[in-house]
Amino acid sequence: MLGTQINKGSGTEPDDSDHHFRTDHLNNDLAGRAARSGILTLASQAFKFLIGTGSAIVLARLLTPSDYGVVGMVAILLNFAVMFQYMGLSTATVQWPTLNHKQVSTLFWINAGLSTVITLAMAILSPVIAWFFHEPRVIAVTFGYALTIFITGLWIQHEALLNRQMRFGVLAVIDIASLLGGLTIAVAAAWQGAGYWALVYNQLASTTIRGICIWWACRWRPGLPAFGTGVRSILTFGGHFTGANLMNFFARNFDNILIGRFWGPAELGLYTRAYQLLLMPLSQVLEPIATVAMPSLARLAEFPDRYRKAYLGIIEKIAMVTMPGVVFMSVTSDWLVLLLLGPQWIASGRIFMFLGISAAVQPITRTCYWLFATQNRTLEMFRWGMIATAIAVLSICAGLPWGAVGVAASYAIADFCIYTPLLFWFIGRKGPVTAGDFYRTLFPSVCASLCSLFVLLNSWRWLESIDPMPVRLLLALLIVGLTSLLVFAALPAGRAAMQHFKELFLLIVRPKSKSDTPA
Repeated sequence: MLGTQINKGSGTEPDDSDHHFRTDHLNNDLAGRAARSGILTLASQAFKFLIGTGSAIVLARLLTPSDYGVVGMVAILLNFAVMFQYMGLSTATVQWPTLNHKQVSTLFWINAGLSTVITLAMAILSPVIAWFFHEPRVIAVTFGYALTIFITGLWIQHEALLNRQMRFGVLAVIDIASLLGGLTIAVAAAWQGAGYWALVYNQLASTTIRGICIWWACRWRPGLPAFGTGVRSILTFGGHFTGANLMNFFARNFDNILIGRFWGPAELGLYTRAYQLLLMPLSQVLEPIATVAMPSLARLAEFPDRYRKAYLGIIEKIAMVTMPGVVFMSVTSDWLVLLLLGPQWIASGRIFMFLGISAAVQPITRTCYWLFATQNRTLEMFRWGMIATAIAVLSICAGLPWGAVGVAASYAIADFCIYTPLLFWFIGRKGPVTAGDFYRTLFPSVCASLCSLFVLLNSWRWLESIDPMPVRLLLALLIVGLTSLLVFAALPAGRAAMQHFKELFLLIVRPKSKSDTPA
């Protein structure tokens, strides 16, 4: 049907067998489509955040730090394996200019084959993992998580096709359904005393439900693999992308490995829960934006000015929300941990506070990988990954003698003072977005965050005298919000940023227009 609409009037009836892969129709009102999709995805993500936060609070009170630590040990291997399972091929499917049935079928079988091999490898290596961490419970947990790898391999390409077609409403419904299903089973299992197995059941259930829903929503069905159909360039792209993700994995998980190895599951549990509690709300903002931004930027790759404006507009809005938010979360870390997780987790408050230094810039630095991918600079992305890994490993080793708190402090300072400015320089050497663009765009949000930090610290004694805890936190949040708004209003660049929010709203509510089609 889409092919017929695009070629209407050509005098010939086009072959519609590849309609799952065409993106011609998306260029009409691309900016409006992206904005509306972003709002829809953010709304679903907000709903998921509320569900996830509620279940995290319940599970934290039903489970122990050691339970999370055992699963955290296996999660390190799982996150590592997933990179080789995807091989960057889903990203290639989303943004590749033209695709056909034979190419995507080949990619499907590659992902499925890799998933099968990884599943078997995890099962075989489970005793080695248990020996490394001195934790025998890891063996059975590894088997459970290995099964999720196999199931995921069967729907990677189907999900990528839904993203390629920008069917974000369907994906949002699938996200919520799989989240609800998994968490319901996890809470029920934890309530019955299943311990760390509740977390395994959560992963298995949500992965299975997601796969069923994705196959129902995406009616494309794979054929037999057919090499020699132009997939080599896609595999090269995926190889560089995977190499970069491999470097990023070590940069982001080396801390968990060393803490688990030298300080045990309890200390690792405190560290991972602090990290997740801090980054969970940030990821709820960033992940849906990334889902919409990647295909949108890929469609604009041939128009440098529009590409630059679109990307800077995205990070401007991300920074305005996340930077002051991280200030609030970091300063009130002890209160948040006590309220959300309970007194048994109070030791993670200091870890939470130090990681907030890194979390202030991570939402922006993570978007830099969109630039590498959508500009087809994955080889540079791999090279940057090696630099980033070296910075992370050195900083983690420096803080390890002081336990999880020392690792959090050392890692966060290196991330803020070395990693971020070096990344802006590296990515800005080529392409439409320069290093100076980052600093100019982020300047209002940095000022708002610093002023909010100053006001909040000076209000600390007054806030401590207020009970109950939720009221105290609400007042702290209001202080940060009002201070940030005043700073934005006082700065010319801040007023322009707020005007951009208004323009975004108008773009969302206006009707589609063919004038938005790229020239």
